Amino acid sequence: MTILRFTPEHEWLRIEATGEVTVGITSFAQEALGDVVFVQLPDAGRFEQGEEVAVLESVKAASNITMPLTGEVLEVNQALADSPELVNEAPMGDGWFFRIRPDNPEALGSLMDQAAYDRFLADHA
Repeated sequence: MTILRFTPEHEWLRIEATGEVTVGITSFAQEALGDVVFVQLPDAGRFEQGEEVAVLESVKAASNITMPLTGEVLEVNQALADSPELVNEAPMGDGWFFRIRPDNPEALGSLMDQAAYDRFLADHA
């Protein structure tokens, strides 16, 4: 069973069977950004929660992606370098940004589940 969590910054986190966490942006975020034309991904290494780790550039604006949890970036989605449009085409799939190993996996429980994120969107529409 796939476990997803969401941040108020419209990032999604998918908890993998290995304990690693895949991070991307939600459909709501990619729609707000418009066509993504460039993605700057982080280097592997440690980042603190809230620290800027990636930058998206779209036809509308640039947007910073922040680290959702303190931990280590293990892998980035190299496909985005040549095909940034994957963020628009499959934001919750092939358009993922990076995988992390959180320092404190229990912190995932403090993030929104799908129902809470849906309420968040409804309250902020």
